[in-house]
Amino acid sequence: MAGILDLLNSDLGKQLINGASRETKQPEDKTAQVVQMAIPLLMGAMKRNAKSPEGAAGLMGALESKHDGSLLDNLGGFFEGGVSEDQKIDGLGILGHVLGGSQDNVVGALSKKSGMDSNSVMQILQVAAPVILAYLGKEKRQKNVSSPSGIEGLLGGMLGGGRKQQKKSQSMIEMLLDGDGDGSVVDDIAGMVLSGGKKKGGLLGSLFGR
Repeated sequence: MAGILDLLNSDLGKQLINGASRETKQPEDKTAQVVQMAIPLLMGAMKRNAKSPEGAAGLMGALESKHDGSLLDNLGGFFEGGVSEDQKIDGLGILGHVLGGSQDNVVGALSKKSGMDSNSVMQILQVAAPVILAYLGKEKRQKNVSSPSGIEGLLGGMLGGGRKQQKKSQSMIEMLLDGDGDGSVVDDIAGMVLSGGKKKGGLLGSLFGR
């Protein structure tokens, strides 16, 4: 099953990082760092929401309508000339639904860890959220997930790792979402999800040839 690493190491991932970098006028390597940490957090938050029948049904509905994956067919057009106001509003809506009252805590933790100002971090999350949902929608179609009960499993597969690692990373994500985490928790989450349990992974190196 395609996962976070597949997304980030693909042309789509590089387009997302490059587009978000241009949108925020932040360096590409620093933008990549924020995206690398944000994706497992957002997917983990979706997975938590999908534990409830209402949350799973809501996500399923979004993936079957607006966020069916078609955005990925022309991601260059999404960023060309700057992300439209409609897409930014959509991104804010996704973040509000997925993160709820934990949004400021997540933005603050990502800002603290990356050294990027909170406003720029928020802008990156805003443009990344529709892309992440589109990627999830595409995976849903390809894996023929047709019921809300399958969404949590789909997200778990995309987050990767064994059951024990998934449980640990998910508990840290929930700790952050509940307002008890900080930048070091973000580092642990990204490290476990993206680097096979190592805190300092080589993902940024693979993206930028270092």
